[in-house]
Amino acid sequence: MKTIDARGELCPKPVILTKKALEEIETGKVETIVDNEVAKNNLSRLANSLGYEFVATDVSEKEFRVVITKLGEAKVQEQEAPVVMIGSHSMGSDEELGKILMKSLMYTISETKPYPKSILFYNTGVELCCEGSESLDDLQKLADAGVEIIACGTCLDFLKIKDKLKVGIIGNMYTIYETAISGKTLTIK
Repeated sequence: MKTIDARGELCPKPVILTKKALEEIETGKVETIVDNEVAKNNLSRLANSLGYEFVATDVSEKEFRVVITKLGEAKVQEQEAPVVMIGSHSMGSDEELGKILMKSLMYTISETKPYPKSILFYNTGVELCCEGSESLDDLQKLADAGVEIIACGTCLDFLKIKDKLKVGIIGNMYTIYETAISGKTLTIK
């Protein structure tokens, strides 16, 4: 049995670490130790979504253990790689929290397969592709894996940051539209 100590790790890292450990084995058990009930519940949902058996145990107020048993391949439906549209440098209405959430989303996308077909950045979302962005490493990993990263040229010009683009290509609205209608689209605001 492989044990992952994810105490102190922020969402979504316990789930991502556990999912990777499960992908590394054909059959067997993965035990993940976390320090909060939300992480325990997220791990339980992961096991359910993959069709694996699991046992979740409350050891104490600050320690929870989830043992997931993999008996074979996950029962995951084949999904079409989506096109993700990012229209802001943050998620939701609270700017400070929104930046934290967006950084977490970019990390999650970079660590979860299947990868999207393309990620389209427009409005202030283009800032995520530019110098100084905390998401550059995650976006570069995706680009290196073949994910098409497109930043709106009009947006880069308007924000006067075209020269700061570090990941992806500069696209126009036609390219963004054509890419968006080419498959299932997920829009993040």
